[in-house]
Formats: sequence, C-alpha cells, structure tokens
Amino acid sequence: MNVVLVHPEIPANTGNIARLCVITGCKLHLVRPLGFFLDDKHLKRAGLDYWQHLDYAIHDSWVDFIETCHPERLFLVETDSQKLYTDVNYQIGDYLVFGSESKGLPSAILRDYPDNHISLPMVNPRSLNLSNTVAITVYEAWRQLGFCQA
Repeated sequence: MNVVLVHPEIPANTGNIARLCVITGCKLHLVRPLGFFLDDKHLKRAGLDYWQHLDYAIHDSWVDFIETCHPERLFLVETDSQKLYTDVNYQIGDYLVFGSESKGLPSAILRDYPDNHISLPMVNPRSLNLSNTVAITVYEAWRQLGFCQA
C-alpha cells in the first residue's frame, strides 16, 4: 500500500504516519509544499527511530507524483464522501491519498477523481485528526489483505 500526504502541515502528524507506514509496510509519499522542514525536531521526535526504516518519496507537486508513480488505483480520503472507506475492496499497491490538516485535498484533485472519494463515518461534521484517519484507513486496507506485506 501507499500513503500519500498532499501538503501536510503538522510535523507530529507526519511523524506518526511515518511510524505507521514502517510497521504496516506502506510506502509514504509526501507532496510539496510541506508545512515543515524534514529536519524538524517535532517530525523526528514523532517518528522516533523509525525514519531509517521508512520507504518514502518526496514529490515537488501533485503532477510530479502522478508522473512519477503512475498510480493505477487511488482513493481520496475526504470528510464529505457518501462512500465509506470500508466499501472499498483494497488491492496491493493501492494509493490512499490524504490532504492537509486545515484544507483537505485541493479541489482540482477532487474534481479529477470524482468516483474515488471515500470517508470515515462521523456524527460531527468536523474531521478526525489526520494521523488517526490514516491509521484507521490503512488498517482496514491491510486487514482486507490478510495483514500481508502490502
């Protein structure tokens, strides 16, 4: 599996997600601009000593990500989709795409993939913390794949 963070802003969230990617065997893709420097102490602290084991790539833009990775299947995780993250039959190599903490995914990306939006159910329309959302979604995909190396 692949986790894609588009314009992440909070270093601690990205550090937690990096740890998650290491323990679940996911590759992490960071799409610039980032709201922090990669040597940020909060980013390193949240990632602990997992950074040396992380499979990751940094992309200068969404276009760069698409041209470099050529994703066959990607799912945009947003708060307003009618399709739940549990309604997807995940496959090895899928890309789970998440937007920034304050703005979500850019509208142009959402428009380009209108049938690929998924959400977590919520009673309150406010969104869940990014690292929690990524963890829930990744573990569901990984569970469906029998907890094998995704």
